[in-house]
Amino acid sequence: MTDSQRDLLSASFSLTLIALAAFVMQRFFLPLVWAGILCVATWPLYRRLLARLGNRAILSAALLTLACACVFVLPVLLALTQAARQAPQLAAFIAGANTDGIAVPVFLHGLPLVGEAIADWWLATLSQPHGLAHLLSGSGLGSFHTAGDMLKSMGAGFFHRLVDFGLALLCLFFFYKDGMALTRQITAIGNHCFSQQRWDRYAAKIPTAIRATVNGLVLVGLAEGVLIGIGYALAGLASPALWAAVTGILAIIPFGAPLAFVSAAALLLVQGSVPAAVGVAAWGGVVLFVADHFVRPGMIGNATRLPFLAVLFGILGGVETMGLVGLFIGPVVMVLFMTLWYEADVFDSRVAVASPDHSV
Repeated sequence: MTDSQRDLLSASFSLTLIALAAFVMQRFFLPLVWAGILCVATWPLYRRLLARLGNRAILSAALLTLACACVFVLPVLLALTQAARQAPQLAAFIAGANTDGIAVPVFLHGLPLVGEAIADWWLATLSQPHGLAHLLSGSGLGSFHTAGDMLKSMGAGFFHRLVDFGLALLCLFFFYKDGMALTRQITAIGNHCFSQQRWDRYAAKIPTAIRATVNGLVLVGLAEGVLIGIGYALAGLASPALWAAVTGILAIIPFGAPLAFVSAAALLLVQGSVPAAVGVAAWGGVVLFVADHFVRPGMIGNATRLPFLAVLFGILGGVETMGLVGLFIGPVVMVLFMTLWYEADVFDSRVAVASPDHSV
């Protein structure tokens, strides 16, 4: 057997093992990715905690994993506690509206210009039996005949997410504990497959991109929730803290906040508070426009040195193709792409210097 045949067989064997491992672990990709994102984003905190605890890796990893769990679990528990009080009534209302239809609100007839048109559309769709199911045919709402059906479906989805969250925390603990050894192994593989200089150039971009994206998405989203929540309180909306929490969570996704503040404005409209509803919608739109078009791309772009469009396309394209986790993977992909772009520019410059044009 020649050396080239042996190399080909070895490469085929390695690729086969990688494909088999990916096939076996495909169910756990999402928890692994979330754990990796959290680990990279909070790695500086882990290093500081590890130094303060005398390099006790297991204790440091356990404490920081517990802290991360509390950061996510406590707000969710508070929101669920508040939402659980309204869940049976809300589920019963949606199931009843789907079965019997929703009467046209009286205030629609008083709206100028578009009021009658909206009222006619409402009468032809939402007021009809199962009209809500036809309107939202892709959501499976038509299969919910009772409030119990809806609560069971929501409970099953929540349990599935809870399992993924637990697996992500378990992976996060081991990423902390074995992070240094894992980094050395990845670096060794990267240096073996590429030149050390090129691998270092790309590997240094990934942690910066992830931390900048986490800060830009999470911190800006929470700030949007606080600012729009102030508008909820001033407008007299019931449970403004709960609405603000929901808005902050949805605002982590670019253009996700409108789902919350438009719903709040609609609720105020149904209650007859037209000026308050207009104020909430307008204030939410202003906050959303400034945050998603200037603050968020600026925070991510300044840290990663990405152009505005690259940041915007990375975030939106990541969400479109990969879901929520794409929020963080998309900007990383754009950072690596721009690194490749600049690398090609440097290569062309070196070629031009090495081969000067001597023509007259």
